[in-house]
Amino acid sequence: MLVSTLGAVRNALFWLLCLGVALVSWRFMVAGVELTMPTVAYHATLRPIAFYAHVGLAPIALALVPLQIWRGFRNRHRAIHRLLGRVYGVAVVLSGLGGLWLAATTTSGPVAASGFAVLAVLWVATTIVGIRAAMIGDTRAHQQWMTRSVALTLAAVTLRIYLPLSLVFNLEFATAYTAIAWLCWVPNLLVAEYLIRRQPRLVPAQ
Repeated sequence: MLVSTLGAVRNALFWLLCLGVALVSWRFMVAGVELTMPTVAYHATLRPIAFYAHVGLAPIALALVPLQIWRGFRNRHRAIHRLLGRVYGVAVVLSGLGGLWLAATTTSGPVAASGFAVLAVLWVATTIVGIRAAMIGDTRAHQQWMTRSVALTLAAVTLRIYLPLSLVFNLEFATAYTAIAWLCWVPNLLVAEYLIRRQPRLVPAQ
């Protein structure tokens, strides 16, 4: 009973975080970029295509994560899962390319820039490889690569956890932001690798 209750709470929290962060990320549509994203508003002026591709499409990918990894839904509605997977893939690729452009032109310094740039490259790459595996029918590889992709998508959540914490601990913003550029995704990817490697290996038939 306790285990099932904790599982339900965990799942509800996961849905809340993914959908909540996705919706909050679109706040610029209501209040404008200058007010809601002052530290990166210069990107909207200097490189609007990359900026709006990133901030507009990344929330779509994040919002789809809970539904796409929901095993029951995936098993019952395979056609919808495949369709939403294509939407997820397009959102990741376009948003990731936009994010790569923003990382290359950021004023936050080379360490932060490289952190976000590596994130963008890995995000796009793992998603493409994962979708390619599904297209050729390699279900196991598809699940493994999409686990990595989802872990990187969740960087949007962990980043928004770390930023308020840096304020709580009164850390200097530039220093904290530089560290968060790496901390928002590296631990996520390590957890994904742990989960992948603890899965039982398939033993070939004799």
